[in-house]
Amino acid sequence: MNQTDQQNNACLCSEPIFKLVFETNFKLLRNFLIYKFRDVERAEDVAQNAFVKLWENCGILKPEQARSFLYTTAIRLSLNQIKHNKVVANFEIQSKLKTTYSESPEFLMEENELKKRLEKAIHDLPEKQRIVFLMNRFDNQSYADIATALDLSVKAVEKRMHLALLSLRKVVKNV
Repeated sequence: MNQTDQQNNACLCSEPIFKLVFETNFKLLRNFLIYKFRDVERAEDVAQNAFVKLWENCGILKPEQARSFLYTTAIRLSLNQIKHNKVVANFEIQSKLKTTYSESPEFLMEENELKKRLEKAIHDLPEKQRIVFLMNRFDNQSYADIATALDLSVKAVEKRMHLALLSLRKVVKNV
């Protein structure tokens, strides 16, 4: 890096040059963001944050790169904020749906009890039936895939699955 480049880099970090860049570009950047995103308050926030980023990077930028950096940074910050707002909105919608459809404590207790009984019933299945059942219902494997993986015939897999389902239906039937 020669001496001229060092002076240019140092210039952007100097307060008078940075102040000049701010005064020259802030209003234009803010107005651009207002036009683009139609939100005055957010436009001002994003423009200010873009200048903060410029200050953080003043050592690696030349004064003539400042304007381009500001606009690029402001657009990226705005888009990131839009993405964040979408995530927050989706979360709020999901949480409202959960509270809207909240079940009674009795129902939740019965559901939890059934879940425990099913888990125990699956655990108590003979190993060969349990493996086939879990591969089919939890790993979404077809009978042919299971037969290949376990070195069995498809008929043997069907038989094991049938026996496993019969055992599990007894647990559900008693509910």
